[in-house]
Amino acid sequence: MRFLVLLASLAVSLAQPAGAEVSPTLQLLEQRLAAMASENPGEFGIAAMDMATGSSVSFNGNQAFPMASTMKLAVAASYLTEVDAGRRSLGDRIGDATAGSLMDAMITRSDNRATDLLLSMLGGPAMVDRWLRAHGLTGIRVDRSIAQLLSARRDLRDVRDSSTPAAMLGLLRLIDTGKALKPESRSLLLDMMRRCRTGSNRIRGILPPGARVENKTGTLAGYTGDVGFLTSPTGRRIAVAFFARGGENRPGVIATAARMIYEAFGAELPADPISGTATHAIPAFPAEAPERANAIIN
Repeated sequence: MRFLVLLASLAVSLAQPAGAEVSPTLQLLEQRLAAMASENPGEFGIAAMDMATGSSVSFNGNQAFPMASTMKLAVAASYLTEVDAGRRSLGDRIGDATAGSLMDAMITRSDNRATDLLLSMLGGPAMVDRWLRAHGLTGIRVDRSIAQLLSARRDLRDVRDSSTPAAMLGLLRLIDTGKALKPESRSLLLDMMRRCRTGSNRIRGILPPGARVENKTGTLAGYTGDVGFLTSPTGRRIAVAFFARGGENRPGVIATAARMIYEAFGAELPADPISGTATHAIPAFPAEAPERANAIIN
């Protein structure tokens, strides 16, 4: 096991861009994330970035994972870009629902029907994928509607509708910096993410009081994801992406990693300079809601 941990730590260090400066605190964080991921069953992709400084850490940051319902952030951002350009409005209707109400249901409750209605208003998944390319994002792709994804044979290594953790950080940064959305649209989307009701045992699981979370979850049979922003009471803002497939207690690992990242970027990392292992016990959360074989549930 110690050999596996050392290999994981080496992989993290080799993944750093040439010439990148990583503080000792963040180096230790990467070692601890690598150790935790290696010592728990399953496969994990983790990435985090300080929105002010650009400092980042990752584990399997360039490996593709399913997005599941985290792709709904791209759908929302694509539609809001149309609103900002004056080509659409949040009051546009499909039946008795407005685009604004559909978007709120999609982000806060992960409503699959609302997602596909918004996709149809945009012109289909290809239009969202085109939006990603237009903003220079690679390593992330949207290929199918939710209905198409649910009807397909489940393959957690299918490159369709996937993202690397690093690419998801790119999407989050694009949303947060205002480079893609006007301030009103940015604020609207972040408010919806703040009110996300799904997956309370993931990023939100064991963060300390005062931490603000804006997130979007994703779930498939054998897969758990959660992405978004952590903001401290002092205003320090961290974008995070967590993808996990296989193994057990995926939410507990994500919750623990989120706490480690929050504390490390806040320069409050508990001392454990030798072992490189997590000082936080991984919580054994109750099992996630039963997952239908071909369903995104949140």
